[in-house]
Amino acid sequence: MIRLLRTSPSFRRLFLAHTVSRAGDAFNTVALVVLVFDLTGSGIGVAGAVMFEVAPVLLLGPLAGLAADRLPRRRLLIGADLARALIALGLVVAAGRLGVAYAVAFGLSAGAVIFNPAAASLLPEVVDEEELVTANSALWTAAVIVQVALAPLAGIVIAAAGVEVAFALNAATFVASALILVRLDAGHTPTDIDVRRWSGVLAGVRTVRSDPLLTRLAAVQVLASLSAGATGGLLVVLADRWLGTGPRGFGILLAAIGVGAAVGPLALRRFIHPGDKRWLFGPFAVRGGVDLTLAAIPNPVVAGGALVAYGMSTSTGMIAYQSTLQTTVPPETRGRAFAFYDVLWNTARLLSLAVGGVLAEITDVRLVYVTSAALLLAAAGLTTKLPPHPPTVSCGLEQ
Repeated sequence: MIRLLRTSPSFRRLFLAHTVSRAGDAFNTVALVVLVFDLTGSGIGVAGAVMFEVAPVLLLGPLAGLAADRLPRRRLLIGADLARALIALGLVVAAGRLGVAYAVAFGLSAGAVIFNPAAASLLPEVVDEEELVTANSALWTAAVIVQVALAPLAGIVIAAAGVEVAFALNAATFVASALILVRLDAGHTPTDIDVRRWSGVLAGVRTVRSDPLLTRLAAVQVLASLSAGATGGLLVVLADRWLGTGPRGFGILLAAIGVGAAVGPLALRRFIHPGDKRWLFGPFAVRGGVDLTLAAIPNPVVAGGALVAYGMSTSTGMIAYQSTLQTTVPPETRGRAFAFYDVLWNTARLLSLAVGGVLAEITDVRLVYVTSAALLLAAAGLTTKLPPHPPTVSCGLEQ
């Protein structure tokens, strides 16, 4: 990982921009929730902010994927960063208005919808195919570490200076990220593709459907999101009603997930290979076991240890997934394929949040975790009878 950062100037710039931007996100995430809750005094108000964050993925995802395939990716990354900087500044000058808060949540998410498929599609231009797992591990680990480390600091800054300072810091990180990417020596050349109405937009869907492994991964995305959407949102309820830890214990449980997510790539990166079904599907079996443990044992220490394993399996599975798409999907449809998976994930996430919230109110919250475990174990089982995967697509530098 360190060698790759030292020997690849282009990856070093992408890594620095990604890390700086994620550091700003840590401040924004905490500040936005605090602001909306202060303005509304209700969980429904906070849920509304989540809805405005998810909506751009569903509305703009396919078009963002097309843009990532058709336009110079470096230009898209810089434009998305600068646009998000301006949007974040909106809450510096108008933090007392709920409508502005929701609009900023929507705008920042829309910028991320444009940025993410372009960045994921650009990575194979920056590093060699055999270094993709290492590169994805570095990006993931840095993002997790800065978020775990800076979230508490964000709370201190907000308490001492107000949410406006947190939003200003977030805007500054977007500007810094854009400046770093200006000299990125990759992603200059647009792809020459033929787009005819929705046929071109949906090319990523056709790519996924044409490959048995990619098709299974799409199904896995839906099952996993149906699981994680509810359990992630209701962990605070489980901590209070079943584990008896209260808000402080909930924070520790979140930290346990973060620790596992950071440690996973560092400890297991050398064993992960693109297209390896053990790493694409196996982590879901681990996560299913963790959800069953959380539902069965009312012990905070056991829950914390299980959530470390949950974080490790989540991070390693994500790295295997990212690397597999980057080496399997042809460069000319890569952005649209990534966007398609994002749309699947967020559609299922919305449904999961709605159903999980109702279940938690009308029955025991543990039922949500048992149901989640069943979905995750079903996702892990999709590896059965899957034919051997063909050799991956070459992903050398595209100048």
